[in-house]
Amino acid sequence: MDTILKVKDLTKRYGTKTALDNVNFTIKRGKIYGFIGENGAGKTTTIRAITGLSEVEKGNIELFGSSTSEGIQMGRRKIGYLVESPILSMSDTAAENLRMQMLLYGHKDEAKIEKLLKRVGLGDVGKKKVKDFSLGMKQRLGIAIALINDPELLILDEPVNGLDPMGMIAVRELLKSLNEEDGITIVVSSHILAELYQLVTDYVIISHGKIIEEISKEDLDMKCSSYIIIEAEDSKKAMAVLDDNGLTDLEYDGSLIKVHDNVEQSKVARILFDARIFLTQITRYEKSLEDHYIELLGRN
Repeated sequence: MDTILKVKDLTKRYGTKTALDNVNFTIKRGKIYGFIGENGAGKTTTIRAITGLSEVEKGNIELFGSSTSEGIQMGRRKIGYLVESPILSMSDTAAENLRMQMLLYGHKDEAKIEKLLKRVGLGDVGKKKVKDFSLGMKQRLGIAIALINDPELLILDEPVNGLDPMGMIAVRELLKSLNEEDGITIVVSSHILAELYQLVTDYVIISHGKIIEEISKEDLDMKCSSYIIIEAEDSKKAMAVLDDNGLTDLEYDGSLIKVHDNVEQSKVARILFDARIFLTQITRYEKSLEDHYIELLGRN
């Protein structure tokens, strides 16, 4: 799988504040990335640097295999982006907004306007003014504008921020479709972790201007899988008994035992009860994406 974006040692300061501190990460073709971070973590600053909306003091950006000025300029023509809120003319229709944006790109294909509106689920809005659109409809129109150049990489900054649940679902399903059917690689910046979990294949996590983790959804699911916590009067003996009964994915920190085997809590309790081992605690713990994120921020 080829790399279409590589960010290396990106650094940006505003006065005495360091917004980006040697940011490094890689985006591979065909995936959907969740760019996670608290407000002020550096998500938007990073996106603005990648898309050329702001300059950085230090670091390199490689787009589609090139890091030269000319290559980056050419690469940015293959990127569609929506940074913060879409800039729309409220007194015009969706089609008129698209037509104005297409002229800026040098396009005059009227058929493409209708095609893009249908693609984002706005094919039936007719002459309705944008001022009468819901927030979700405005976001989808912003995505349609980002698709004008038939991008290979789509970068969206907080596209579901402020949307109601139905609006979130509509944007999520649209992005999945753009990735799976159109082959567009997508980077979605957000702090709404539960929504991202239903969409992305990989995560890039940033905090205080630093990348603190890059992880696939599969690896995250392994880290966030449930486990059973046991506290016993004789923990060493309990470990030995569990091992003898075929439970081998065990973790012991000197007081608590963690059983990562996919096994029912009642079965573990019965094994230890039959061995006459007295338990002071046994509980199942489910670790979520939010738990993992908070844990990372704590370590950071």
